[in-house]
Amino acid sequence: MNFTVNSLVLYKTYPARVMAVSEKIEIELPAGQQKRVRPKDITLLHNGPITSLATLTPLQGNVQEAWELLQGESASLADLADLIFGEFTPVTAWAAWLMVVDGLWFCGEPTVIEMVPEVQREAELHSRQQKLNQEAAWSAFVARVKQGDLLEEDRKPLAEVERLALGHIEKSHIMRELGYQESPESAHRLLIKVNYWAAHHNPFPQRFKVALDEPKIEVPPLPQEARQDLTHLQAYAIDDVESSDADDAVSIDGERIWVHVADVAALVAVESELDLEAQSRGANLYLPEMIIPMLPHALTTALALGMTDCSPALSISFCLDEAMTPTDIKITPSTICVTRCPYSEANEQLDSGILSELHAVSQAYRVRRFQAGAAQLDLPEVKVRVKEQQVEITPLPSLDSREMVTDFMLMAGEAVALFCQQNGIAIPYATQVAPSQPLTRQSLSGMFAFRRHFKPSRLQVSPEPHASLGLDAYCRATSPLRRYSDLLVHQQLRSFLRDGTTLDEAVVSKKINIANAAALSVRKTERQSNAHWKLVYLKQNPKWQGEAVLVDQQGDRVTLLIPELAMESKMRLQNAPELDSILELRVRDVDLIDGRSYFQLL
Repeated sequence: MNFTVNSLVLYKTYPARVMAVSEKIEIELPAGQQKRVRPKDITLLHNGPITSLATLTPLQGNVQEAWELLQGESASLADLADLIFGEFTPVTAWAAWLMVVDGLWFCGEPTVIEMVPEVQREAELHSRQQKLNQEAAWSAFVARVKQGDLLEEDRKPLAEVERLALGHIEKSHIMRELGYQESPESAHRLLIKVNYWAAHHNPFPQRFKVALDEPKIEVPPLPQEARQDLTHLQAYAIDDVESSDADDAVSIDGERIWVHVADVAALVAVESELDLEAQSRGANLYLPEMIIPMLPHALTTALALGMTDCSPALSISFCLDEAMTPTDIKITPSTICVTRCPYSEANEQLDSGILSELHAVSQAYRVRRFQAGAAQLDLPEVKVRVKEQQVEITPLPSLDSREMVTDFMLMAGEAVALFCQQNGIAIPYATQVAPSQPLTRQSLSGMFAFRRHFKPSRLQVSPEPHASLGLDAYCRATSPLRRYSDLLVHQQLRSFLRDGTTLDEAVVSKKINIANAAALSVRKTERQSNAHWKLVYLKQNPKWQGEAVLVDQQGDRVTLLIPELAMESKMRLQNAPELDSILELRVRDVDLIDGRSYFQLL
C-alpha cells in the first residue's frame, strides 16, 4: 500500500497524519507526538490531504438509511462514508470509522465493512441501556451514601462493605469507587455514617463468626432409669442472682462431700444432633446484650438445677483425706432437691448451718492448693449489661461465698480427674504449665505483672498438673450446660457407668480440637464485646471521672487500671508517681471503631 504525505491513517486505535515517507513512515498523533513506524503498523483511511487532526470529530448522518442499504452486502470505508454523509473526505472517513468501531450499526475492517444483524443490534442496544441504567443507579446510590440517606435497596450492595468491616474480605470495589480507604475501620465508619449499623453496633460476634441464634433441635424426654435418691440432702445451688441455668450444687453429709451437676449427658447422646451442635459452638456465648446457649433453651429448662421441685443430676461424691485430696470417689445419676441461693445471701450465712461446714472445708482445701503453688489474682471484675440500649457496669465484689463455690467446683474437677485416671477413661484434662516468674507482691501492680507470665491452660487427653490451681490432675466437669468440654466429660462418665465402654483417646482428642476452636472464638467475642460496651458506656457518660491505679511503667509510658470499669488505659506521664499510686481521671475521648479510650488526669 502506498502512503502519501498528509494522508489519514489508523495507528492502533488512533487517527494519524503521514508526515514523511521513507523506509519507515513518520506519523503525527492527535496529541502532537511523532513516531516512526513500519508500513504494516498502519492502515490507510483516506489519501488526504489532511493538515490537522483537530478537524476529526464525530458527525451526524443518515446512519440508519446506510445500514438498511447495506442489507446483505459489504462496503469499503469510502462507500460507507458516502452513504452516511454524502461525501468521502478525511473528516467523514474518520467519522464513518468511529461508527464501525462503535459496533452498533456496522462492523469489519476499513476495506470490508458489513451491517450488524438486527437481532445483534437489538441485543447491543438492550445491553447499552442496561449499562446506562446501572450507571444512573450507581450515581444515585453514591449520592445517597454521601448524604447518609439510604433506601432499603441500598443495604444489599453495602453488604460487601460490611464484610470488609468484619474482616471477612480485604478489598471492596464499593469503598474504592467511593474514594474510601479499603480497611475494616474505614468501612465501619462508613456503615455508621449511613446508618447501616447503629452508632453503638457491636461487630465482634459477626467478626468472629459465632452463632447468634439458639439451637433449634428437638429435645428428647428424660429416659426412665435408676437414680440414687439424694433428696434428703440439703443441696445449695449458689450463683448470680439473675442466673437461670444453674448447673451445679453442693451438699455435705458427715465427711462426704457431694457436688451435684446437671445431668446433661442423660439427654445429649454422643454423636447425636444435639451433641454435634454443642460441639460446633463450644460454649454458651455470654454477651452484655444477650446470651446465646450452646444447647436449646428447652434442655436448660428440663435440666438446670432447682427449676423444679426435684432435679435429675450426676452426683460426684468423695471424702477428703488428711492431705485434703479427694478419696473414695463415687459418681452416680441421682435425684436431688435444690435450694437456689444468690452469692450475696450465701455470704451472709457462711457462719451458720451447713454453709458454715462447707465453708470450713473449702478453706482447708484452698490452703492445700496454695501450699502446692496455686495463685490467686484479685484483680477487679465487673459485669457489663446492655438494657434498652443503655450500658450498665456493676463491680463484682470479692465474696467468700464465690470463692467457696469455686473451691468445690475445683474439688469436683480433681475428683473426676482422679476417677478417670483410676478407671482408664479418656477425658479432656485441663492443664497449665507454671508461670515463668512467681507472684512477688500482693498488690494490683504485682498481680498485673504476674498475670503477664501466665501460660494459657490447655485441654488434652493426658493428665498433667494445672499450676495456677495447684492441682496435679484436674478437669472441668461442673458446667455441662455451658461448656462442651464439661459435657464430653459427662458423656464419658455416663458411658462408663452404664456399660464400661467409652470413646478412645483419639476420638476424644478430635472432639476437643473441634470444640476448642469454637470455644476460642466464643472467648474472643466475649472479651472484645465487653471491651466494646465499656467504651459505649464512656460515650454515654462523657463526664465520667474516677480512680485509677498505676500498675506498670515503661519510661514515660504508664498503664493505669481503672477498678470501677475493670479497664486498662495507657498514657504518657512525665515524673509518674510510684506503682500502685491512685490517680484521679476523667474521660477525654472515646473512639469506638479503633477501640480506644483517652483519659486525662484531674
